[in-house]
Amino acid sequence: MKTQDRKTLLTAVAVSSLLAVGVGALAGRTLLAPAEKPAAAAPAEEDHKGEKPHVAMSGDRIASENIQVVTLAAGGLDAAIVTQATVAATPNGAATLAARADGAVVRIVKRLGDSVAAGETIAAIESRDAAAISAERSAAAAKATAARQALVREKKLFDAKITARQDLEAAQAEAAIADAELRRASSAGAAAGVSGNGRTIAVTSPISGRITGSNAVLGAYVTAGTELFRVADPAKIEVQAALPAADALRVKPGDIASVETATGSIPAVVRSVTPGLDAESRSATAVLTLSSGVSDLAPGQALRARITPRGAAVDAGRFAAPDEAVQSVEGKDVVFVRTKTGFEPRPVKIGRRGGGQVEIVSGVKVGEQIAGKGAFLLKAEMAKGEAEH
Repeated sequence: MKTQDRKTLLTAVAVSSLLAVGVGALAGRTLLAPAEKPAAAAPAEEDHKGEKPHVAMSGDRIASENIQVVTLAAGGLDAAIVTQATVAATPNGAATLAARADGAVVRIVKRLGDSVAAGETIAAIESRDAAAISAERSAAAAKATAARQALVREKKLFDAKITARQDLEAAQAEAAIADAELRRASSAGAAAGVSGNGRTIAVTSPISGRITGSNAVLGAYVTAGTELFRVADPAKIEVQAALPAADALRVKPGDIASVETATGSIPAVVRSVTPGLDAESRSATAVLTLSSGVSDLAPGQALRARITPRGAAVDAGRFAAPDEAVQSVEGKDVVFVRTKTGFEPRPVKIGRRGGGQVEIVSGVKVGEQIAGKGAFLLKAEMAKGEAEH
């Protein structure tokens, strides 16, 4: 009995030992095993819902895309007259250089686009007329010299009481006539531009500017009056706006105006208005004087002018803008307002339309600049940016 109890006790101790070893090993593996890293959180999707819509665009790109920038001025469609206009040179800002005598073009100094100074020689024409003018000038100079010498002799004889006073007076008259003839011949030579050797006639520019036209060909024979060059001064320009008969009576000298270009509006003033209508266009012409410092306009350039007659009713809350300025975005009327880095779309409320203009009732302020012609490009650029997001 004692032997059986002893066996039972030993068996129980062995089983307990095995269980203790197994539990200890399991606990050791659990404690020594590295902690599991938490699963990396998926990157949150970029949220653009809070961003303000904007089209980034530099000034150079605005110019290259021909996007017109319009400065808003108070007044609706009734306040201003919007009309087509053309840039033209002032009367003293352009010159046509023609041949002053028959002859052959033997020298061309300047080319198309070159700068010239007033009085500068552009070309030379070899002409028989130059020889004739030079000969007349030389003959007049010789006669004047002879007359002066004769006058000196007569004065000596008169002082010696050898000749009568009437002989002295006759010599004085001859000398005066000879001097007058010399001045005439010299002036004729200078006006014709005859060279010192009497062979060529110079073609000179009466104004400073740039050569805008050139018909001269080296060696070609030209007749007097043939146009050879055209010169224009870029700083001396004006804008000529066409006025319908109904509006011509409203516009007076001194009225405020502006000229719309691809880079913005240029302030101007009405200088004069023609009293009658052109027989072909049936319109009057208003001449606008631009503000100083304008250098990006050229004669012949087509523009749009905006003239505000004095006394016209001006509504400070309404603005006239080109039709193209208002674009439809998601069913709303929107204009693109100029910012430091580009344009931002802004909802507006519009009124009447007419004559290529639209009246903006609300959404913008006086002095703000918006995109006019070419605004659809900004709409497309904005849609492209939204699609990329």
